[in-house]
Amino acid sequence: MVAIRLFFAGLLATSSYAFAVQPPPTFAARTAALRMSGGDAAPPPELKPPPVLYQGAVAAGAAKASGSFEKIFKLGVVSGCHIAFGAYLALTVGGACPQIAQSNPGLQKIILGAFGLPFGLIMTLVSGGELFTGNTALVTAAVNEGKATKKDLAKNWIASYLGNFVGSLLLAFLAYKSQTLGTGPAAVAVATAKCSLPFEVAFVRGILCNWLVCMAVYMASGCSSMIGKMTAVWFPISAFVALGLDHSVANMFMIPLGIMRGAEITIADMFTKNLIPVTLGNIVGGALCVMAPFGTTFGSWFKKKEE
Repeated sequence: MVAIRLFFAGLLATSSYAFAVQPPPTFAARTAALRMSGGDAAPPPELKPPPVLYQGAVAAGAAKASGSFEKIFKLGVVSGCHIAFGAYLALTVGGACPQIAQSNPGLQKIILGAFGLPFGLIMTLVSGGELFTGNTALVTAAVNEGKATKKDLAKNWIASYLGNFVGSLLLAFLAYKSQTLGTGPAAVAVATAKCSLPFEVAFVRGILCNWLVCMAVYMASGCSSMIGKMTAVWFPISAFVALGLDHSVANMFMIPLGIMRGAEITIADMFTKNLIPVTLGNIVGGALCVMAPFGTTFGSWFKKKEE
């Protein structure tokens, strides 16, 4: 019996050693291993310098512009679903805090912004989706640098916008059918408020919103690590939600969901009172407020080509 106990004790000891979590190799060890194998020991920079960051954005825009209408549309559907998932979470968490909203409205806005849309954009950026609002900056840069044509820009914007709309509608329908929002009034209240804005107000909110969204996309494109991309996305996206600004693709989810849940809004109201002015504002925010300053500084926007 004693011998059997000693045998099992030894077996357990060796097994625990075999399955123990070993500490990761240090940076010095990884560098030495790379040098011994003939590899490049220099790690990529965590953040690209501004001129390189701009050129990377131009290259990304050119790649997006070169895709077929079908490809852009399908990836647009995916991105519409991603952004809709983010808006869905925002309504579920931040939209379900009525007591906090009454006693501390600033805190409720932070909660609404922090939990939801940032993760939707992260999914889109990491998976290579086509988001109309981001494309207003990237593809515009490619066109102004001569890497794409205006026809390519129109194709990309139209295909991504339609795809985003289809994906958002799909998620709105599924969210409605899931009944996870219960009897909460958030979806109806948000949709009603968004379709009650004057045209000019919705337009300006669209500008400010996509200024932040495209800065998130722009900064994330210059980060080499996942944590860097997440940080670059989280702050601007949570900020635009907390500020009460308007994102056309997110609204493609929230307004139809509000209509399904009983909001007294017509399809015409959705377009004329929100999506049209917000979309126009998003274009100005992405193309002019974000990319134009970088294009005229690090690129060749509005500069005459030497013959």
